[in-house]
Parts: sequence; C-alpha cells; structure tokens
Amino acid sequence: MRFINKNTIKLDKVLNELDKFVIRLIKILEKHTDYVIISGYVATLLGRSRATDDIDIFIRESDKEQFLLFYNDLKKHGYWCLNGESGDELYQYLAEGLAIRFAIKKQITPNFEVKFAKKKQQLLAFSDTITVLLGENKIKISSLERQIAYKRYYLKSDKDLEDAMHIEKVFKEHIDINKVNYYKRIIENEMA
Repeated sequence: MRFINKNTIKLDKVLNELDKFVIRLIKILEKHTDYVIISGYVATLLGRSRATDDIDIFIRESDKEQFLLFYNDLKKHGYWCLNGESGDELYQYLAEGLAIRFAIKKQITPNFEVKFAKKKQQLLAFSDTITVLLGENKIKISSLERQIAYKRYYLKSDKDLEDAMHIEKVFKEHIDINKVNYYKRIIENEMA
C-alpha cells in the first residue's frame, strides 16, 4: 500500500469477494453519476481486519429520470433493492434524505447503501477524494481526514473509533490534522 501522489493510493492486495462486489457495482454506478465511498468499507479496504457487509456510498443528487436509468441498469445486472421495487418510491426516499440498499438478487448481504449527498459535510466528500487503485480497477473514497473526523466526531461507536485509529496509524505521515479539525468543526456545526 503506497501513495502514488497526494490523491492516489495503490493497493497491492488479492481482491476478496467484497472488493469484487464493490468493483462490479462501481462500474455500473460510474455510468450514471458521481460517487464517493465512505465509512467502514474504507477502513477494511485500507487494511483494517474487521467484518463489514455493507458499503456506504454518497451519490450526487439527480433528477428522477437519471436515477431510474441507474436503477434499471442495476436490475439488468442482477441487483435488487431491499427497500422496495418501485423506482418512483425509491427516488422519493433518496429525495427525502433517506438511504436505500441494493444487493445481488436473492441475497441480503453484502449490500450497498446509497444516499444523496445533501448536507455540507456530505457534499464536501466529493471535493476531497482519494482514488484507490486495485490492479486495473479504481475506487473513489472520501479523504482520510474526512473519514477520521466522521468516525471520531459523528459516528463515535467503538468500531468507528477503531477505524479512525487504524487510518491514523497506517497513514500517519499523510494525515493533515488541520483538515481533520476542519471537518470536525463542520460536523459539530451541523449537529448543533
């Protein structure tokens, strides 16, 4: 695992089934919208040994027509939505700020949770991304600093605090503490 530049990490690892699941999804998602992966999968992708069965993804807010193209493409590729079947209803969930989950047909896990980025700290995830190279594949994650701040100051569970510590330990030379504090202030302002 090494930084190629400030915004790119190259991982030399054997892909596990969850990585393959994510890569298949990203290839569909990229055709329809911009995305950024956040939360637990990021820590496991970056070497933390812990179980996770869901991949949290922010996508850019879109109109219903664009969402339905994405939804139909997912169905065509063998995915189903755990929240319902009506594309109109699923779009409404997203528009209301709720998340929806997709998995491969006849399965519940692994799944990916999709949410429109609406809040300031969610939208900022798109302007501060890291590309992770896995062989010929690319996955876009939110910055290490945002991951740390989000897990430490927003989610705060034991698992999330351990994720934050893992990222800090592995990437200590690359972490900008001022940026972590910047995201902390945004989170605290949104929670106030």
